[in-house]
Amino acid sequence: MRLSQMLFVTLREDPAEAEIPSHKLLLRAGYIRRVASGVYAYLPLMWRVLQKVSQIVREEMNAAGAQECLLSQLQPSELWKESGRWDTYTKAEGIMFSLVDRQEREMGLGPTHEEVITAIARDMVRSYRQLPLNLYQIQTKFRDEIRPRFGLMRGREFIMKDAYSFDADETGMKETYQKMNQAYHNILRRSGLAFRAVDADSGAIGGSGSQEFMVLADAGEDEILYTDDGKYAANVEKAVSLPADAEPSPFKTYEQRETPGTETIEKLCQFLNCSPTNVVKNVLYQATYDTGMTVLLLVSIRGDQDVNEVKLQNELVKLAGQYGGKTVIALTVPDQTAQEKWAARPLPLGYMAPNLSDDYIKPAKPAPVGVKAAGSVVPKFLRLVDKTAVELKNFATGADEAGYHVVGANWGKEFQLPELVVDVRKATAGDRAIHDPNQTLQSARGIEIGHIFQLGTEYSISMGATYTNEQGEEAPLVMGCYGVGVSRLAQSAVEQSHDKDGIIWSVAIAPYQAIVVIPNINAAEQVQAAEALYTELNQAGIETLLDDRNERAGVKFKDADLIGIPYRIVTGKALKNGKVEVVNRATHESQELAIADVVLHLKRAIVDASMPQP
Repeated sequence: MRLSQMLFVTLREDPAEAEIPSHKLLLRAGYIRRVASGVYAYLPLMWRVLQKVSQIVREEMNAAGAQECLLSQLQPSELWKESGRWDTYTKAEGIMFSLVDRQEREMGLGPTHEEVITAIARDMVRSYRQLPLNLYQIQTKFRDEIRPRFGLMRGREFIMKDAYSFDADETGMKETYQKMNQAYHNILRRSGLAFRAVDADSGAIGGSGSQEFMVLADAGEDEILYTDDGKYAANVEKAVSLPADAEPSPFKTYEQRETPGTETIEKLCQFLNCSPTNVVKNVLYQATYDTGMTVLLLVSIRGDQDVNEVKLQNELVKLAGQYGGKTVIALTVPDQTAQEKWAARPLPLGYMAPNLSDDYIKPAKPAPVGVKAAGSVVPKFLRLVDKTAVELKNFATGADEAGYHVVGANWGKEFQLPELVVDVRKATAGDRAIHDPNQTLQSARGIEIGHIFQLGTEYSISMGATYTNEQGEEAPLVMGCYGVGVSRLAQSAVEQSHDKDGIIWSVAIAPYQAIVVIPNINAAEQVQAAEALYTELNQAGIETLLDDRNERAGVKFKDADLIGIPYRIVTGKALKNGKVEVVNRATHESQELAIADVVLHLKRAIVDASMPQP
C-alpha cells in the first residue's frame, strides 16, 4: 500500500482525551478515531492489526477443536430472565444496553452470549454422542461502561472472541478448560506479549473457577500478586495469603478508656502505644439485594487488614436466599445521606464496637396487608468476622461512644463472636504465600485481555439445557466459557511495547511488516529503487508499505517510528554504493545492505521475530 493513497493522518501532539501512552499513540498514529464516549472507529492500519490478532485467535481455537459461528447481537430479555441475569446486567451492574422494540418487547445488546448459546444447545443437543461441543465467535460486544476510558481498554463497544463449551460431565469440562488454557497461552505467545495467567474472581459470569490472562503493563487497571517460584499468581480480588503474625497484646485487663481524636487505626495505635494487630476494627457496609431488600452489615477485621469488597460481595451472594434474592446489586460504605434514611440516631463512626446495637436502625414501617415491602431495611445488623480477628486476645476495639475505646477485650467474654466467620481480607504485596510461607507475594500491574470460566451447570439447569446420557437418563450439560478481548489485546500490545518515538509492534500483529521510505521523491534513483523493492518485497510475501509522500525525510522517518512498522528500508545516500539502509524499529539498529540482499535478510528476520517466546 502506498501512503500517498492511504487514509493516513498523524498528529504531533497528544490528544487531550487520552490518558495512557497506548491511547495517545493509537490516536496520534492514525489507528483509531473517537466517534462517541467509549466508541471508536478502527481505521485502516488498526483494522489490519485486528485482523492479524483475530487470525491468531481463530487458528488456535480451531486447533483446539472449537467451531466458529456467529451469534445474534440483539437478544430477547426472556433468555436473560431464565438465567436470572436480566436485572443483574440492566440494573445491578447496569452494563447491558436494553431497549423496547415497536412490539413492546424488551431486548438487549449482547455484552456476552451465555444465554443465547445455552438456548441453542438446549434446542439442538440431544445425546451424549454430540458431546463434547465447543462453539466460538469473533464479534462486537456492547457494554454501557459507567466511565469509558483509556481508548479500547474500557470502551462501550469492542471486539471480542467468546467461546462456550458443552460436556457430558465435570471431568470432560475440565479437559476442555485445559485445552482453552493452552490455546490462550499460545495466542499470547504468538502475539509477542509478556503475560501472566492468574486465578480470578468469576464475577457476574459465575461458575466454580476461573483464570484471567494479564498482559503486563505499568498502566494496567488490575493488580496481580505472584510468587517468584512461579507457583502462584492471582488477581488481587481473588488472591489469598498468610497475614503477618499478631504481636503480643500490651493490654492485660478489660477497661474502657477515653481516646479523643482517634477515629483512625493509626491515630488509635499511637494513642494506645499498641500495634494495629492488637485492634479489632469494625467496618460498616450497606448491601442491597435484587429484591430491593437492604442489609446493613458490620465486618470485624484485624486493625492492620483491609476488607476485600469482591470477596465480601461473594459471601453476601451466598446469603441471598435468606433475603429472597439471587444476587447483590449494590455494596457500599453508607455515606451521611444513606445513613439518614435508616439510622435512628447518629452512629459512633470510628468508635463502633462489634456488638453495635441494632437500635441504631429505624424500625421498619409495616407494609399494607398483601403488599410486599419494597426497598425495606432489615432491622438487624448482619455481623461477620474475618479470620484474622478470630484468634485475637485482649484486643482493643470501639466502645460505641465517640471518643472512647475498650482494651483487653476477648471474644466469648466481653463480645460474642459473630456466627459468620469469613475470609474477606485483602492480600497485599509482602504477605507470605500460603503454598510456601518462605515465598512472599510480589506485585505487578496487568491488563486483562482474556478470562476463562468453569461454568458447570449454572446456566444449563436454570435454562433447562439437558442431554440424554449413555444410560438413557436426562442430565444437564456441563459448560465452560472463554473470552478474549481482541481489540483490547491490540491496544495492550502498544501499552506494553512503545518508546518515546512511538509504537513498537511485534512482527506477528503489525499492520505491515516493512516500510520503504523515499527520502526525496524528486530523486529518480531513490524512487526507482524504492518502487522495485516495494514490488519485490510484496511478491515475496512481506507485507510492505511505500512512503511515497511529498514530505521531508525527517517527517517520514518520524511517522515510520510513530506507527511502529518493524522494519524500515530507506533508499537514501547509500544507493551510490548499491545499498539501502535497513532499520529495526524495536532496537533502532541500522545497517546498510546490498539491494539484492534485502528480501532474504527480511524474510529471515521476520521468521526469527515471529517465533513465539517460551
